[in-house]
Amino acid sequence: MKQQLRTLTLMLAGLAMLGPFSIDTYLPSFGAISQDLGVPPVYVQQTLSAYLLCFAGMMLFHGTLSDSFGRRPVIITSLAVFTVASIGATLATNLGALILFRALQGLSAGAGTVVGRAMIRDRLGGAEAQKMLSDVTVVFAAAPAIAPILGGWLQLWFGWRSVFAFLTLIGLLLGLVCWRALPESLPASQRQAFHPRQILGNYWTALRHPQFLLLAFAMALSSIGFFVYIAAAPHFVPDVLGLPATAFGWLFIPLVGGMISGATVAGRLAHRSKPVQLIRAGYLLMATAALLNLGYNLLFPAAVPWAVMPLFLYTFGVSLSSPSMMVLTLNVFPAMRGLAASLQAFVQMLLFSLVAAVVAPVAGNSGLGLAAFLAACIGSSLVCLAGLSHLHRRATARASTGI
Repeated sequence: MKQQLRTLTLMLAGLAMLGPFSIDTYLPSFGAISQDLGVPPVYVQQTLSAYLLCFAGMMLFHGTLSDSFGRRPVIITSLAVFTVASIGATLATNLGALILFRALQGLSAGAGTVVGRAMIRDRLGGAEAQKMLSDVTVVFAAAPAIAPILGGWLQLWFGWRSVFAFLTLIGLLLGLVCWRALPESLPASQRQAFHPRQILGNYWTALRHPQFLLLAFAMALSSIGFFVYIAAAPHFVPDVLGLPATAFGWLFIPLVGGMISGATVAGRLAHRSKPVQLIRAGYLLMATAALLNLGYNLLFPAAVPWAVMPLFLYTFGVSLSSPSMMVLTLNVFPAMRGLAASLQAFVQMLLFSLVAAVVAPVAGNSGLGLAAFLAACIGSSLVCLAGLSHLHRRATARASTGI
């Protein structure tokens, strides 16, 4: 049993890595794409925005489709589409074609993340689910550190098309592994009927549930605080920090090191600490990191290592609290976990895409701008948690008075 869970953890982590690799590997190639296709750099940014918008939009449906047709078919079909889209991006000869195939990548790359979370809750509950979510994070979190470094070397050695050829190989490999070894976790007897009216009703039920919405937005807001650094990396690393294309690790290693460390600690504490304790500790670390980062950028020009060190502490806090937050979010709707996972991921990715399209191009030119946005995100996330606490106190008071 333990070996099966370990194998499943590795497969789900590999599927979750597909999204970060699709974003981060080609970031060092923005300048080369701009020159080769003869378009301004700001237009190349739209290939990222198109990917993220489609990624976010399809997040609404991956989990719901898996509730009706099973987890395994949705994942395998999405990997096939991703592989075809990666081939198209490799061969694109103009910006329009590249945007089209990046959009197609976005439509397919998120299935593993969403459906994988539902698969974990299908098989496990409570602390065991928290631990597996933490273990998946430990493995897949290496992707944002490895991807831009690998992408920088691929760009240097073979040019930007080699990056999408590499993504093609990843899609093929994951597809073969999942075809042979990925188990189905949702029996046919437990699947939801695929009736559009019923599905829309389920969405409407979730969207009117204040506890679910506050949890989803709290998670999303804390995450986009550090994601803005990823989206702004093509400007922030060379223009603000003054580093070459092969030095993206200065930004991504602290980000990912904190994620891996926080997830490792969260996994070890899953059976010993209550979810609320891990959430409080995580948010304390995030708030501290945001204040340190803002204070540094107010006093000094951004430079390594000080401009990136607080990010380690911030992502440590995110990873420490996220597994508990995710389990609480999925527990709100135990009969439709796929839909709940889809909506939570959609909220997160919608905010990510808006940040990539609007905030990153502006804030990425300034260390202070990024630090201020990070502080605003964690502040907004804390407001959501305060609202959640208020709802809990009100429900407790009503229960005690019998109302």
